[in-house]
Formats: sequence, C-alpha cells, structure tokens
Amino acid sequence: MIVHPPLFTCAKTPVVGKKGVVVANHPMGAAAGAEMLAAGGNAFDAAAATLLALTVVEPMMVGVMGGGLSHLRLASGEHIVIDALSCAAASMTPEIYEPVADDGLRYMDAAGRRNLVGPTAVAVPGNLLGWHAMQTRFGKLPFADVVAPAVRLAKSGFQVTHYLSGAINENGEDLLADPVMRSLFLPDGRALPVGSRLRQPVYGEALELIAAEGASALHGGALGEALVRRIASGDDPGWVSEADLRDYRTVDRAPIVGRYRGFDIVGPPPPASSGVHITQMLNMLEEFDVAAMGFGSLESLRVLTEIIKIAFEDRRRFSGDPAFVDVPVERLTAKDYARDCVARLRGVGGPLADIPEYGRESADTTHITVADGEGNVVAATHTINGLFGARFMDPETGIIPNNYMSNFDPHPGHALSIQSGKRVPTSMAPMMVLRDGDPRFALGMPGGLRIFPSVFQAIVNLLDHGMSLQEAVEAPRLWTQGAEVEIEPAYGPREDALAQSGYDVRQKPHIGGGMNAIGFREDGAMEGAACWRADGVAIALGGGLAKPGVRFWPDRAPESAENDGTGASAGKP
Repeated sequence: MIVHPPLFTCAKTPVVGKKGVVVANHPMGAAAGAEMLAAGGNAFDAAAATLLALTVVEPMMVGVMGGGLSHLRLASGEHIVIDALSCAAASMTPEIYEPVADDGLRYMDAAGRRNLVGPTAVAVPGNLLGWHAMQTRFGKLPFADVVAPAVRLAKSGFQVTHYLSGAINENGEDLLADPVMRSLFLPDGRALPVGSRLRQPVYGEALELIAAEGASALHGGALGEALVRRIASGDDPGWVSEADLRDYRTVDRAPIVGRYRGFDIVGPPPPASSGVHITQMLNMLEEFDVAAMGFGSLESLRVLTEIIKIAFEDRRRFSGDPAFVDVPVERLTAKDYARDCVARLRGVGGPLADIPEYGRESADTTHITVADGEGNVVAATHTINGLFGARFMDPETGIIPNNYMSNFDPHPGHALSIQSGKRVPTSMAPMMVLRDGDPRFALGMPGGLRIFPSVFQAIVNLLDHGMSLQEAVEAPRLWTQGAEVEIEPAYGPREDALAQSGYDVRQKPHIGGGMNAIGFREDGAMEGAACWRADGVAIALGGGLAKPGVRFWPDRAPESAENDGTGASAGKP
C-alpha cells in the first residue's frame, strides 16, 4: 500500500474466528447475533436476531415499521437480495402534499413538513416481513429464539450510549411534541444522559407477540391494527391501512454482478443504486492505475471525485423503482459505457452537465454484516428513514413508524413522484466481493446518499491499495454529487490542493456512518471490522464444542471410536 504521507491510524481493532462473525453498529446488537451462532444457529438466525435487537438499542435508526435490503449468500453459492423497502400506500396519489418550492434546497419539502413528521409521513413498511422471511426460509432456530434477545433488551433495558443520547438531543423539539416519545426519551424534558438505563416494556410486549406470531403480528394482526389506529388519529391522519400491511410483499431480486481487476463485485439491483453505480464507477476506475497513484494522493482524490460525480449524474437520470421506471442496467454496467463515461470527466471531455440535485435520502440507517462457519453470509442495511422516523411512537405497541414518504418527490409528474405501491430509489449498498466464486469481503454502511460512494472507496482501498480490512473501513472518505466536495478531516492536508484544482471543498467531521465488514481468509478464518463512525462492534466465534467422546475425567472416556459410535478418535487431543 502506498500512502503519501500516512493520513490516518485505525481507532478500532479487528476480530478473527472460524465459527462465525457478527458486525453491527451497537455492541448489544452484535452480541444478539453472536448468541444465535453460539446456540447452533446460522448466519440468517444471527442476522435476524441482530436486526431485531437493534430496533431496541438503535431506536433512532431502525425498526419493524421501516424498510431495507438484505443481501444473502447461501452456502450453495446462490445470492438473493430480499427487497423489503417501504412503498407508497394504496390510497396515496401524487397530489397528497403541497410542495413548498419548485427548485433549490427545499424542492423535496412539503408544506407543514407533512412528508417528514407525523402520520402523513408514514409509508408501508417491509422490515419485519423481510427479516421473518429470511430467518424462517434459511435459518435453523425457532423464530421465537431469534426474537428473545430483543425482548430481553427491551424489558430489562440497556445503557444509553453517547450516540443515542446525542441523537435524542438533536431531535428534542420533535420528540417533546409526542407525549410517548417524550416520556421515554426525555422524561424530565432533557435527553436521556449517557450511561442511564433505557427500558421499553411496551415494545417488549410487542416483540413477544412477534415471537409468537411472526410477521403476521404486524402484517394482519394486533400490532398492525394498533398502528393503523394511531396513524388514522388526530387532525391530520395518514394513509397506511390494515389492507396495506396485509398486502405488502417483499421481493426476491437477483443481484448485479460486476467485474473489477479479477474480482466479482455483487450488489443489489434497482431500486438500489449500489449494484449499478458501484459497478459503473469501478469500470471507469479500471482505466486508471490508481494503485500507482497511492492512497490519498491529490491525483487519486481528483479521479475519485470526478468518477463519483459521473455516477450521480447518471443516477439522477435513470434511477427508480423498476416496476415503474425503465432503468437501463445493462447499459450502465457495461465496460464500453464506462469508457464513454471516462471521456466525460472534467479535464478530459469538458465539464459535467448542470443537472438539478433533486432527491433526498436520510443518512440515518443501520447496517450489519454476518457470516457463519457453514458458508452463509448476510449483508443487510435497514432503516426507519429519518432519525426516529416520523417522530412519534404508537402508545399501544411502543413502535416508531418510518417517515419514508419524505423520499418521494412531492411534485406530480416526475420519476420520483408518489404512486401507489412505488418504492423509491435507495443508496443502500450491502455488497460482497468474490474471487473465483468464493467470498472475499462482505461490507456495507449507513449514510443515505453517501453510502454507495463510500463503499466504492472501501472496495478500492482493499483491491487497489492493499489495505487491511480494518484500514479499509476506517480510511478517510470524500463525497460529492457534483457541486461541493466533502472531505473528512484526515484529508485536511489535501484541502488546499483540491481547492486550487477548482473544487469547492467542505471539510466534514465524517462522511456517512459506521461501515461493518467481514473478510474471508484462505485458511477458512473470518475477520470482522467496524469503524469509528458509529458504535460498531465486531464479535467472532472461535473454538467450538469438544470432540465426540471427550470427557472431563480421561479414565471415563471411551477407549476407542468404536465405543462411542462417532467414527473419530475419542478422548485424545
């Protein structure tokens, strides 16, 4: 790896094990998944347990009333992307909101913040249905076992982290406006302090019902009935109905597979941007000797900036729900098209087209990466969209609904305009990298529009710069949509040179959220890494059960394999 000069040091350390690895953005979330692996479950059990636990300990980020994508690799080598993204309700129309602006920064805003806060901001959720489907189809444990850690955390409580306390404080005004949220997160009018204990007994009871009834508790059962009552209440009711919840279906999608320097890059298809545009960006980058440029050099940063700008230009033109929009996937991911794109880079083929930057995605999400010793892998990104979703909690269930409607264009007649059943594009990037058909890396992160360009940079760190897994996820990032260029503080030494190159450079504390990754070694061991940008923790399982026939007292062990019927040498190390 060439670094000119060293720009960063890692804040966290990786873990290694052969029995399984769980990486999540909260230690108790990772512990829930590790508990499933220790109990004999597989990666799908562990992933579902981790995500359900995160709905308790990361209530601002993810919940059963949200949406997202789970990218599965089965031990057989098959890849499935479970699309559980939220969608517009059946009764919604393009005219349900009053836009406040026809251009500019407030283009996506609706009058009264009706697409951001309250019942009118809620879209039909898919998270719980997606997690339940993944676990019941491919897991090994009873579903109730998988929900148990989340129930325990909700009822017994957990310590509030700096991350959670800060999120409560930053959104205090909206949370204070909802009596249930206020009583839970700001009981004395102030955000729960770091180290205090947060208990959610009402939500714990909802989770117990989910453990007993599965996803039908929400999609056709008592939880759904309660939530619809709350959404329909008040002076400005929302649109999600019991029929919407009953009729919602997840979609199994085939992934996009790109090819970069001898590796297969596998990611979600539309409505996700990641599979298409990470492939497109890597195809473009193949035209450059980025390894020779060195990580963090001015030349490499300029190339990355221009390539990301091209990807966003095409994303604005072509992204959408494939059920409503014709997305030219084969064209965008073709090597020939990438060479045409390189000709559009500034300084090569002239400046980029001036395209309005319409569109919005919340940066508030969670991501997990899980693998077991059997060859199963899960990379999953899920959310309730904005911090604390629609900023209210159902008093009967303790569930926080999403505010996914803020991602739709409130203006009629456009690609992102509201239509019944439509899913909006997402930047979620639960990605996997293969070599000769075998997994080498699985990774992803939260962060809205900053997700797929950041994951793209991590892949470049691994494959071009030869970074370790920990270095790759913690390395500084840059980001642009085509206007200003955001850089993290570690790139500060390059700020003046980038500005002199003509970029409007803005230094940010961090770009996107905590990346969680697993690397697969040739010796069969797995390495897990989480980065400094969140409460990320990696847990690995090593060791394992005793050999058959082993006993505490050697003289009580069978004298031969024939005696205990295992066919293996017994009682010997």
